[in-house]
Amino acid sequence: MQQDTLYSIVKSWAEKEQGVNSTQEILSWVNSLNETVEVDIHKNKLSDSVFWFYDADKGTIHNKNNSFFSIVGFEKTSDDGAIIRQPVILQQEIGFLGIICQEINGVMHFLMQAKVEPGNINKIQLSPTIQATKSNFTQKHGGAKPPYLEYFENASKYEIVVDQIQSEQSSRFYKKRNRNILIRVNEEISVLPSHKWMTLGQIKALMRVDNLVNMDTRTVLSCIPYHALRLTNDQQKELSSLFSDQALFQSVFFGDGINSLPEIYHSINDFKMFHATQGKFVPLHQLQGWTMQDDKISHKMPYPYRVIFCDIAIEGREVKQWTQPLFEAMGIATFGLICCEKQGVLKFLVKTAPELGCFDEIELGPTVQREAVPMHGHEENEIEQIFFDYLAKGKGVFFDHLLSEEGGRFYHEQNRNILMKVREEEMPPLPEGYFWTDYRTLNELVQVNNTLNIQLRNLLSLLEV
Repeated sequence: MQQDTLYSIVKSWAEKEQGVNSTQEILSWVNSLNETVEVDIHKNKLSDSVFWFYDADKGTIHNKNNSFFSIVGFEKTSDDGAIIRQPVILQQEIGFLGIICQEINGVMHFLMQAKVEPGNINKIQLSPTIQATKSNFTQKHGGAKPPYLEYFENASKYEIVVDQIQSEQSSRFYKKRNRNILIRVNEEISVLPSHKWMTLGQIKALMRVDNLVNMDTRTVLSCIPYHALRLTNDQQKELSSLFSDQALFQSVFFGDGINSLPEIYHSINDFKMFHATQGKFVPLHQLQGWTMQDDKISHKMPYPYRVIFCDIAIEGREVKQWTQPLFEAMGIATFGLICCEKQGVLKFLVKTAPELGCFDEIELGPTVQREAVPMHGHEENEIEQIFFDYLAKGKGVFFDHLLSEEGGRFYHEQNRNILMKVREEEMPPLPEGYFWTDYRTLNELVQVNNTLNIQLRNLLSLLEV
């Protein structure tokens, strides 16, 4: 990867005005599309579908082609005797989340798509250039191939900036991963009416519009390897002048000089080695504590989500009308990342986060990752108490917006994403599994598959210069 590409991307991070499309033009474009696109999504019953059905022999909900995904029951028992039972999404194929970037008029731009997903709360959201499951781009659904697919199928012809396989929401998916890929294409590209060029700074600014920039865009952008940029003295001065927060600049490009990787990996590897869990698939009709009905699968007690069934018609999709199950969240979750300036470097408070469907048992997550309906047995610790106390007072908060989760599988799920600065002297000693680390270290770790979870990656993507 060429250094000038990364350098241009950093400058694009700071560029909110000099794009080929103004931010207001982008917003007007989205509003116009929302007014004209025809979307009809309503809840129905599983028995109303001619494609999806409950297979009593297998105990799963799947479609007649055994494609896309299925809904299965899963039971996980920890060595302390705790048992989690719930439906999960089983989708073992790896899809593309791909973005094309290109320098236009001396400024790096990203080709973004205005896309409607069935579970989106607000119709159109800004998505990657391509956002497609393997079933989509191999045309198992019988529809057209997604536009711009050929660039990613032939990515080796171009400059590859990011190519990582990363996890999705492990509390709802079972070992689900997607290929996060960002390529620089220098040849002329025909821009469809569904796409527009944007600077990175514009995309970051648009993340402050509730539910506009989707989860898939955020995760791809979180993987940009700034740590690999080697700056000359002149370049360092130029980029430093772009950052309003010099502690963040130091954190991104230089870090604190402390190698915290051994400590972090020691904690992760101890969990993998010594924390015994046993998981097994269970027929949905035998999933203890859950009730199967024709219009939903729900827990008998309050739970973070339930499974519903929808009839969907969306203009402009590869397939115009279909039915499918969706997971519906029971309220708004809170994802929060505390940061703190220590000796001129911005440090982030992360923690190890084991989850039921995690590909490798455990990943690093944000400071706070709380469902709208707390899981049984969760006790608030001192770190969370400080976070929610600051939040209630509006203290130290510099980002607080609702952002959507994956609209292809989740129905109207929006969660509160919060970035917060806390004074070093107000923080207690860290409980086991928590770590202070700089952005550079997290940026190195995100280059390793399945190390930072989707919630942490998404929060890191929100940082502005």
